[in-house]
Amino acid sequence: MDIPYKRWYEAIFRRRSRRLYNGFPLEREAFEKLTMVCNHFQPFNSARAVLIEDAKSVFKGIIGAYGKIRGAPCFISFIGDMRDKYVQEKAGYTGEGIILEATSLGLGTCWVGKSFDPKIAASFIELKEHEKIIAVASVGYASSEESFEERLLTGFGKTHHRKPLEKLVKGIKESEFGEWIKEALLSAQLAPSAVNRQPWRFFIEKNSITISVDNLNDSYGISKRLDCGIAMLHIEVTALYFGVKGRWDFLELPNVARFNF
Repeated sequence: MDIPYKRWYEAIFRRRSRRLYNGFPLEREAFEKLTMVCNHFQPFNSARAVLIEDAKSVFKGIIGAYGKIRGAPCFISFIGDMRDKYVQEKAGYTGEGIILEATSLGLGTCWVGKSFDPKIAASFIELKEHEKIIAVASVGYASSEESFEERLLTGFGKTHHRKPLEKLVKGIKESEFGEWIKEALLSAQLAPSAVNRQPWRFFIEKNSITISVDNLNDSYGISKRLDCGIAMLHIEVTALYFGVKGRWDFLELPNVARFNF
């Protein structure tokens, strides 16, 4: 499946992590469209996504770092083959494509990397040998009211809390790279991450963007490579939106991947 970059680029700026839903089931058309993307957006052999129509038991009673998931009718499992040393970033990249598709369909979502019941989540899916559910995401129609945790995360409606780009980017001067690179970095800056830690760092060269982690401490038991995989997709979607094609090369920590264009 080719990346529907126009649709997903717009979704990057509309996506918000939502934890409070109205409890209504997904409309059948939306469910089928999202299922289709789960089935067809599999850019890596070691990562896949499955949409499940029953989320109550997965999130019931579970309280994450920023509050409880409430009223979500569905969840998505992001599954990886753990034999692949780069499976975390591949799962993040793949999963964020599904998240952006859900956003484009008018659905609310929230990545959940730790605070879910893995046994219950796995009971809905036939896992292959060596596979593991790396993370899940709640899916549904977000409540018209934000929860306290959601308002806290966004400064009570003021803005997304994001680290300034000048603290995240090194390499050639901004005046030396084109407009699309600045837009790609702004898109990556908006990527969701575990407890909003924003672990990614970017090194810009004439023909490449390298993503690395800020340090090797995988806080909260969630891989920072997963977060960086999400940012990778935001960069590539933006590149395609501006007519730039490239390829990713996976790297060893503290580096994660390099986008060559």
